[in-house]
Amino acid sequence: MLILGNGRLLTLGSKCRVIEDGALLIEGEKISTIGETANLQAVAPDADFIDCRGRLIMPGFTCAHTHTYSAFARGMALKDDAPVNFPQILERLWWRLDQALSNEDIFYSALVTFIDSVKNGTTALLDHHAGPNAIEGSLELIASAARMAGIRANLCYEVSDRDGEAKMLGGLEENAAFIKKCSDEKSSMLTASFGMHASFTIGTKTMEKCARTVNDLGAGVHIHAAESREDVDDSLDKYGMGVIERLDKYGLLGDKSMTAHCVHVSDREIELLAASQTNVAHNPQSNMNNAVGCAPVNKMLAAGVVVGMGTDGMSADMLEGLKTAHILHKFCNNDPRAGWKEVPRMQFENNARIMSNYFISGLNELAPGAPADVIVIDYDPPTPLTAENYYGHLVFGVTGRAVETTIVAGKILMQNRVLTEINEQEVKAKARELAVKLWERF
Repeated sequence: MLILGNGRLLTLGSKCRVIEDGALLIEGEKISTIGETANLQAVAPDADFIDCRGRLIMPGFTCAHTHTYSAFARGMALKDDAPVNFPQILERLWWRLDQALSNEDIFYSALVTFIDSVKNGTTALLDHHAGPNAIEGSLELIASAARMAGIRANLCYEVSDRDGEAKMLGGLEENAAFIKKCSDEKSSMLTASFGMHASFTIGTKTMEKCARTVNDLGAGVHIHAAESREDVDDSLDKYGMGVIERLDKYGLLGDKSMTAHCVHVSDREIELLAASQTNVAHNPQSNMNNAVGCAPVNKMLAAGVVVGMGTDGMSADMLEGLKTAHILHKFCNNDPRAGWKEVPRMQFENNARIMSNYFISGLNELAPGAPADVIVIDYDPPTPLTAENYYGHLVFGVTGRAVETTIVAGKILMQNRVLTEINEQEVKAKARELAVKLWERF
């Protein structure tokens, strides 16, 4: 048993409250009790105790869409002229990088991403992998990194026609094998989806193969959807329908599926997303960085679409994305009221709902019976922090690097900013060595 106490406990969840001098008792992988520190110590006097020294105790953050394979792009120079549109960004950066990945690169890029996640208090994520020259076994490499780091991860491999039929089939088989493995293991820590790149790189025959496989496996898909105008225009020109309409035609929408971005979706497609309860990941930093537009988040949320928050590999710090979304939607809507309700709804309420489709219910909440995914943040608020104003404190007062302690499934992964399971310095040194070699091949 473990007690985290002497902190300011923010429960989040449907009955959000703040408990001053708060504490929680962890038994096994779950939270058994929350309350005031003295009361919990009286209930479990023999439990180990972490003194949070007035810090903020809250649920771990979750990420609805990321790319661990992108880690080695940090600081890397391109070898062509700077891209002027989204297709060129893919061709001159990401498709060259994923083709250069080796098995060792895949493992270490995942591991350093998971380390960054732990250090920023991100305890569960949905990853979307690509590496056409190292497909077979790639998801198990990422899974082994997730196990080592102790984080919850949903994994997939992106199927695409861009590298030819053999590699398309290889990606399909990699997805299917890993989905079956995870289905047999029934883990709440490691799960699988069927990955697809995007509509504009998936022809009719491949779409049909993916749909049959997904249906046979009873899985959901994880796909980039309507991220840029080019994706939409391709679908309209070739198939006479929008991207979401095309996915619906093949039965690929639903609460097990993740459609990342949805920047350029029609009103009819928003209705389809809502009716099918398909998950959407909003990635504001990436959308701004790639200059693809601003997703109609307000309209989707108003229609009942389950829109959560991802990073698209830009960062492991969900607070960075939260702050960006808060400002972006004020700017795009020319409305200073925007963001205050929509962003916390995406990050906390909807991400919790999304994660329950992939892992276990109760994430993003501190309550008896909830999974013990907990973080402690070095934040001593200069003004009162309440259940009504916590979001303003997170937006304007907290960063991911203020996380001191991270616990997942009751296991301490970081305490006082020191990782307990991994030698971070050794991993980072190896990653730098591999990155240099990858940059030479890029």
